[in-house]
Amino acid sequence: MTRKTVLITGCSTGFGKLTARTFHEKGWNVVATMRTPEKETDLTQLDDVLVTRLDVTDTASIQQAVDAALERFGAIHAIVNNAARGGYALLEQSSDEMTRAMYETNVFGTMNVCRAVLPHLRRQGEGTIINVTSMAGMVGLPLETSYCGTKHAVEGMTEGLAFELKPLGLKACTVAPGAYLRTDFSSNANDADFTRGSEDLVTYAKSLREHFQSSITAEGGDTADPQEVADLIYACATEDRPVHNPVGSDAQMIMGMIGAPPRQAFLDMAEPLLLPAS
Repeated sequence: MTRKTVLITGCSTGFGKLTARTFHEKGWNVVATMRTPEKETDLTQLDDVLVTRLDVTDTASIQQAVDAALERFGAIHAIVNNAARGGYALLEQSSDEMTRAMYETNVFGTMNVCRAVLPHLRRQGEGTIINVTSMAGMVGLPLETSYCGTKHAVEGMTEGLAFELKPLGLKACTVAPGAYLRTDFSSNANDADFTRGSEDLVTYAKSLREHFQSSITAEGGDTADPQEVADLIYACATEDRPVHNPVGSDAQMIMGMIGAPPRQAFLDMAEPLLLPAS
């Protein structure tokens, strides 16, 4: 059986690195991309893993990574858009610079990668795009207004993309993790704006953050195993999954609180309105 190939962005830490290892252990070729591949020392030791540079805000680097993947392995069967930037601040505190940087990476970067691989997937007639979003893409969270905006955008974009791709035999879906505090995501989160503004504004922001952190701890965020996320990403590449896939007790709780019917049931009902009969 021909080995399949996955290209993953943001593999230097956290979910990205775990996902690269998971696909490798399952017998896939892996294109593990990151902004600074010269710093990677673990994934480079694995057979059938290509570690290469990809900055989602640099379209030339995206195309170079896709070309390198095709040259090395001949095909790409799954794309995992995992690279992301976060930030904690009230909207009133949030600088334009920080907000635009998050949108450039989380939204436009994801779109850039999708556009680069879609011609290949269409010619191939097979493939899955998996966009890693967040619980923050399902519900607005205080202190994460800009980040929530980016993740809501990717959830909506992926939903539309799934409709576009279905008649072509291709798939698109999201994986929306809750709080997994055992990852290195905070290293990509910008807290610089959190202390901007008047003393009373900063005090208010801190009180919101303390409450949210205690709530996440109560829901198990500090002990949740991030391998759950990597396993669900793999399932999305190998199984028939709904478009939206929350993971983690807190994310699943939020989806339950939003109520029924499940989103996929609505999408199935809407499909005849949006797609011609096959």
